[in-house]
Amino acid sequence: AVAGVDGVILVVPSNVFRGVLTRLAPHLPVGVPLVSATKGIEVETLALMTDILRDLLPPGGRHPLAVLSGPSFAAEVARGAPAAVALACRDPRVGRHLQEALTTETFKLFTTPDVIGVQVGGALKNVIALAAGGSDGLGFGANARAALITRGLAEISRLGVAMGAQPWTFSGLSGLGDLVLTCTDAQSRNHTVGYRIGQGETLDRIMSDASFVAEGVVTVRAAYALSRKYRVLMPIVEQVYAVLYEGKDP
Repeated sequence: AVAGVDGVILVVPSNVFRGVLTRLAPHLPVGVPLVSATKGIEVETLALMTDILRDLLPPGGRHPLAVLSGPSFAAEVARGAPAAVALACRDPRVGRHLQEALTTETFKLFTTPDVIGVQVGGALKNVIALAAGGSDGLGFGANARAALITRGLAEISRLGVAMGAQPWTFSGLSGLGDLVLTCTDAQSRNHTVGYRIGQGETLDRIMSDASFVAEGVVTVRAAYALSRKYRVLMPIVEQVYAVLYEGKDP
């Protein structure tokens, strides 16, 4: 689980996250909705964040679940720069309530019932950003980056639909929007790691002196496993995995 507070990123192994939530669950007031703002997939189980929440919370729908995801660098949101994101919730009444509660003058939320699609897009865009950064680090130019973004979106969409998502979700904020942001801006941690790998640095060297977390480095392991599980063709994901974990030359 990854949580951002005042620009500081705290990384907690999934087993610790599960332990904390298990202790917290009995004390949550009945009916209080929970919003996941974590973009990731548990590597060991291939579970989405809402799957983990459902597994650990009391049964019976006592806590409606929602997901917040989209193109939103935290520093820009914090200083009040305009941003728009997706809020996914299967219960439209709860979704509207959360939309009203979380919307500000500069932070706009668009609701959708596609909880799976929003989570898949939010997690896998980090993997494609590693590829885009690597391409830029190798000096391949804007054409190659655009191709990686476009074909990366196709891979994310194929996997998401196989997992039960709606295809149109991936043309929205939590799909295309978040992907473009993460693949093209210097604020993107995943693009930065990919760029440095393209420049010839090793992953071990980068991660040893990095002051940030690049979620895609872990997520690519889950994405690679999911592509095998659902028999979905994902060549970009496969090659990012090969570069990071099999020693392949970028």
